[in-house]
Amino acid sequence: MKTRLMTLAAFGALFAGPALGEEACEAQPVARCSGAECASTTGALAELGNVTDPKTGRSFFLDMPCDLKPGEEVTVILNLHGAGSIGNWQRHYFPAVDYTDQRRLVVATPTAATETAMWPGGPPVRRWDGGADDAHLQNITEMVFEKVGRSNVAAFWLAGHSQGGFTSSRIVCSDFFKDKVDGWLSLSGGRIGQAPFVAAFGPPLADGSPPPARAAMPGEMKIACDISHIFAIGEHEIASLPDTSPWAEKYACGPRVRRPDVVDETPGHVWDYARSTYKVWGLAAAPGVAEIYAWQDCQDGRVVADVVRINKGHTEGLEPKVTEAILDLIQSAPGGKARQGT
Repeated sequence: MKTRLMTLAAFGALFAGPALGEEACEAQPVARCSGAECASTTGALAELGNVTDPKTGRSFFLDMPCDLKPGEEVTVILNLHGAGSIGNWQRHYFPAVDYTDQRRLVVATPTAATETAMWPGGPPVRRWDGGADDAHLQNITEMVFEKVGRSNVAAFWLAGHSQGGFTSSRIVCSDFFKDKVDGWLSLSGGRIGQAPFVAAFGPPLADGSPPPARAAMPGEMKIACDISHIFAIGEHEIASLPDTSPWAEKYACGPRVRRPDVVDETPGHVWDYARSTYKVWGLAAAPGVAEIYAWQDCQDGRVVADVVRINKGHTEGLEPKVTEAILDLIQSAPGGKARQGT
């Protein structure tokens, strides 16, 4: 499905004039695919966006309620894909876009600019790079804040899958983002208080067998600003989930409580169709169960939580009910950092 690129002026027109919120509107449909259709970034998901960043000329997806009214509060999410992926796949993997209307979300989903190897001798893959991408991510944030009104941003979260999650952790306390971002959602992209990956983590070999064990995996994260933190992971990706959290200690949280399991009877939208032979990397999308662990009574109402998707690996797209459960956590957390800069 082809989507129309929207210039900054056209984007601004969405918010202009007395007709805003007074006439019926129809949100642009999201292209959906399954199985082999989603296997390649040159296939059904190759579209890079419906809005252009005029400072870079790069496209990104902006999904929001089409009936947004002046002065209405929104939750803004900057949604970053993992290495080897693109923005449109990420819209399917963490489908917050499915809930923009009912939850009043504004979701920006860009695509990284460059292709480099993740490790020596590895194949080149599209991945986030500070020099190539940070200015673009800042431009997107400023565009969204300008058009929805910075004072209307009830909360602003960074979300990222895999290398997109590690990128989120890298930029969240940067000079640009530290006074704007209220929380970080890591989707298999690292945990504050590391949950160690299994030794043979990664995509399967060409014959479908597991990859060799790797000696070097990401270490502890150093986060030096105040944010809420949600970590979501597939059960097969990690050796174990810690029952403690340095982030919960930072905010003097009470006990960790296991909430009722989330049971999804509907699968997620996507999976890594071409490499779905190894459970650590991920099999075909399927219904599932997720365990949710949250620390209670954290200082200033901060949210610190872990979500473990049972019998899932790295690439199965999130199911609808677990997506909503994560959005519940996001929207229960304190927000408003962006407003302080108005």
